[in-house]
Parts: sequence; structure tokens; C-alpha cells
Amino acid sequence: MAQFIKSNGAELELLPEKGTQFTLKELQDLVDGFIEIVPAKDGRLIIINEEGKLKDLPLNQKASLLYKFVGKDVIVGDVLVCDKSEIR
Repeated sequence: MAQFIKSNGAELELLPEKGTQFTLKELQDLVDGFIEIVPAKDGRLIIINEEGKLKDLPLNQKASLLYKFVGKDVIVGDVLVCDKSEIR
């Protein structure tokens, strides 16, 4: 099950609307824009808004701590953390 982490720290467990994989549209709706996929420390993927820093989205502290390159960069905006098998 995927984990949706809002920039305010709220977390929700999410399932894809249909089936076992999130569609591109679902991912774009969740992050409110074009997506970028970055690695998490534990092997999962973090789906972020590709233009999040350009749009000055708020820091996502929880997602930043999950990021593989923690300390070198930060994650902004709402994100989805999931396994590779959960996206198309």
C-alpha cells in the first residue's frame, strides 16, 4: 500500500483507484503537477512534483528524511511513496 505524505506532515495510506497500479493521471493529481520519481532510502520510490521548487511549494520534512540523498537535497510539496510495482 502506498503512503501519501502531505507537506504539513499528514499521512494517508492509499490504493490505486483501479487495480494494483497508479495511473499517470492519478500521480499527477496527487502531486498537483508533472511528476518526477526519486529514490527512497529503503528502495521504494517517491513521486514528487517536478516543478515543486520552482513553484515554491512548502518543505516536506517527512519525505525529505525518506529521500535516498537526505542531507544533500530536500523534498517539497505533497508526495506519494510506493513500490515500483505500484506504478505503470
